[in-house]
Amino acid sequence: MNWSPVSWWNSMRTFFSEVVSEMKKVSFPSRDEVVSTTVVVIVTSVIFAVFLYIADMAIIKAYEGIVKVFGS
Repeated sequence: MNWSPVSWWNSMRTFFSEVVSEMKKVSFPSRDEVVSTTVVVIVTSVIFAVFLYIADMAIIKAYEGIVKVFGS
């Protein structure tokens, strides 16, 4: 493959013109959409954190019960 500054410059110009063209097609979410999806993510994270905490405590208690019954 031949490399020359001119071909490099032309390929960069093509690349950036395609980037600009694609960016014009992008639809960015509104502020309300971003806020609502952020709230959903935070609430879901809290729910999973509480669930995993409860599951962890249950596993610890079960393990302690098994150790108590069968000894260490």
